[in-house]
Amino acid sequence: METIKIKPVRSLRGEIGVPGDKSISHRSVMVASIAEGRSIIKGFLSADDTQRTVKAFKSMGIKVEGFGTDKLIIEGKSLGGLKEPEDVLDLGNSGTSIRLLSGLLAGQRFFSVLTGDASLRKRPMSRVTAPLRQMGAEINGRDDGGFAPLAIKGRTLKPIEYESPVPSAQVKSSILLAGLYAEGETKVKEPGKSRDHTERMLKKFGAEIGEFNLSVSIKGRPILKAQEVEVPGDFSAAAFFLVAGVLVPDSEVYLKNVGINPTRTGLLDILKRMGVEVYLDNRREVGVEPVADIHVRTGRPKGIKISGEEVLRAIDELPILCIAASLAEGETVIREAKELRVKETDRISAMAEELRKMGVEIEEFPDGLMIKGRERLKGAVCNSHSDHRVAMAIAIAGLVADGETIIQDTSWISTSFPGFMEILDGLRHRGIKESKVQGLK
Repeated sequence: METIKIKPVRSLRGEIGVPGDKSISHRSVMVASIAEGRSIIKGFLSADDTQRTVKAFKSMGIKVEGFGTDKLIIEGKSLGGLKEPEDVLDLGNSGTSIRLLSGLLAGQRFFSVLTGDASLRKRPMSRVTAPLRQMGAEINGRDDGGFAPLAIKGRTLKPIEYESPVPSAQVKSSILLAGLYAEGETKVKEPGKSRDHTERMLKKFGAEIGEFNLSVSIKGRPILKAQEVEVPGDFSAAAFFLVAGVLVPDSEVYLKNVGINPTRTGLLDILKRMGVEVYLDNRREVGVEPVADIHVRTGRPKGIKISGEEVLRAIDELPILCIAASLAEGETVIREAKELRVKETDRISAMAEELRKMGVEIEEFPDGLMIKGRERLKGAVCNSHSDHRVAMAIAIAGLVADGETIIQDTSWISTSFPGFMEILDGLRHRGIKESKVQGLK
């Protein structure tokens, strides 16, 4: 079992880049594989989760050059060009892979089986299997398709108008990908705006996407054409260093080339409401995604109430936000975040348990937390709960804790952020030296 030891630091200073966006990396492989011709993907996140997606498409006859690097060349075979895999598709810990592939494979003319590790097999799948069955998909699985493994026998699909009970990019994307194989227009309406990377990616490759308020539609049977895709830095990865730059004394951190898709950047708005100064420089478009460089200095957050649309736009960043709340002035209340209970682990319970070890007073709700901020944290022996974001959040907490913090079972970090500790060590080793960060004074 891998273990990380973290000691407090006096300062973090430096200019860093973060790996390519995980969500966009997944989608770039999927769409490029069913497009016609050779696509080039630059800035691809080569992590365990995304490599599972690549391996799945290689198993279905797609030629991929550059596996294991940040530049892939994919020979797409068009909508009907995939072939039946000879073995079960093991998607490890990747919820994005299994849910999106369920939609894409529902319209194929072959049989496939999707599974994953013990954690993934506990995550709810009926949220995608139910609407896919409405489209005519034949899907079997544990608890009547509620949990993986999922067995999918490709069928001719019909378009539907689906009103999702939860705002979820994975649900929406699964239906849109299935809609590629249906004759006519498929529409998804959500109760809130979830991240829109799938819509942007499909548009880039030539799909006809309609968007109105909280509804998204796609016309079936388009001709998708190969593209060159540049993947921006992952905002969710940058979030750990962003919060570290706020909490560690005498710090200045400059994060280069980070995606700032507005469906993803709720954390920026939350931090600003907490009184933290965060600056965006060099705003630009990279492919179909907005990108900027993010500059942050040390500041003391103030406790606030967080709910609704802000939670939706910061759902993956809530574990690291809990660390900011733990050192905020006053109380922070997070509500309407029940979705955190069905991630890689129950993140509400996990963050409450680990932060209590570090001396934080926390009240747990069914849909959130109340966190009472304190001046310093206490070093402790903590556990990742087999969750990469919990592990990385506790690592940042250890930087501002008295004594040593030990985090057990940290191999999960590689599922989304290989190189996390190396980047963190680079900032730590700069100590209190004069900042050489571009654009800082």
